Amino acid sequence: MTEAILVPPEDPGKDLLLHAERVTKRFGGLVAVREVDLEIPRGSIVSLIGPNGAGKTTFFNVLAGILDPTAGRISFDGRVMIARPIRPWLEPLVWVGPAVVLALIGAILGNTGQTSVAEVLGLAAIAGLIVMLLLAIVRPLPYTRFLTRIGIFKSARPNDMVLAGVGRTFQNIRLFQNMTAMENVLVGMHTRLRSRMFDALFSTPRQATEEAAARQKATEYLNLVGLPGREEETARNLPYGDQRRLEVARALASEPQLLLLDEPTAGMNPRETAEMTELIGRLRRELNLTILLIEHDMRVVMGVSDRITVLDHGERIAEGHPEDVRRNPKVIEAYLGAPAE
Repeated sequence: MTEAILVPPEDPGKDLLLHAERVTKRFGGLVAVREVDLEIPRGSIVSLIGPNGAGKTTFFNVLAGILDPTAGRISFDGRVMIARPIRPWLEPLVWVGPAVVLALIGAILGNTGQTSVAEVLGLAAIAGLIVMLLLAIVRPLPYTRFLTRIGIFKSARPNDMVLAGVGRTFQNIRLFQNMTAMENVLVGMHTRLRSRMFDALFSTPRQATEEAAARQKATEYLNLVGLPGREEETARNLPYGDQRRLEVARALASEPQLLLLDEPTAGMNPRETAEMTELIGRLRRELNLTILLIEHDMRVVMGVSDRITVLDHGERIAEGHPEDVRRNPKVIEAYLGAPAE
C-alpha cells in the first residue's frame, strides 16, 4: 500500500507533466470534488470548465497544495507530490529520536563519572533537536526524501509545489496592493534566488549581482505581459486588467513548468480578454510553458485549448478536444439544463 502511493506509475508512452488520479475532496458531508482524473501533457494548454459550483477552484487548490485531498493522488513531473498522508504520526519520532539517544548516552556516561562528555552530549542533543525541528518546518527536498525512504509521506505544501515548478494566479486578485509592480514580481522570484541572510546583512557582491539580475528579469516579465514602463507604479493604482497581467508576471517569476490560471479574463472587457487570450498562447510558445486554465468565457477556452475537461457537481462529465466537448450532450445539459419533457 505504501509503495503504491510513494512510487508513481510509469507510463513511457506518455510525456505527462501532471497526472491526477481519482482526486476527491470532501468538506464534512459535502463532496466538492469526486474521483476526478486529469492528465496534462507537457507543453499543452488544458482548460477546466464547468458551471458555477462545479468544483473547479477546489480542484485547483488541491493541485496547488493549498488543500489536502480526501482521496487520490497527484504526480508532478514523475513524482507523487499530493496524496493522503502516510504514517504522519511517525515524524515526531524522527525529530526527537536522535536527541533522546544522545541524552540517554550522556546520562549513562554522567553516572560513570564522565561528566564533561555527558555535558557535551547534552548540548548536542539540544542542538540536534533544534536542527530537526527546523528541517521539519522548512522541509528541504533531502528531508522529504528521507521521510519517504522510511515510509512516511506528507502531502506537498504550496511552497513545495512552487519549488517543484507550479505557478498560479487566483480567481480574486491577490497582489501586494501597496507594493510596486516591480516589487510584486520580485516577491514571486524569491524561491529562485540564492543569496542568503549573510549576503543581505553585509551587502556582498553576490547579493548585489543577483539583485540587479533579478530586477532585469522582472522587467522582462513585465514587458512580456504588456506592462512596459510600469515597474514603479503601485499595484493598487493599476487598472483592473493590468492587475490581472501583473499577477501573471508574478507567477512567471517563480519559473514554473506548469502555470495554473484561475479565470484570468474574469471582469475584463472584450479588448482586454482578446489580449489575455493572445498572451496565454505566447506564454506557451515563447516560454515553453504548460498551462491549466479555468475559464468561463468559451471563446477563450475554444481559442487556446488543446484539450478540455468538464466538471459538474464535482465530477468529470466530459473530456476531449474542444469541438468534441462543445457537442457533448452532457456538457450542453450542464450549462443549459435538461430539456423539459
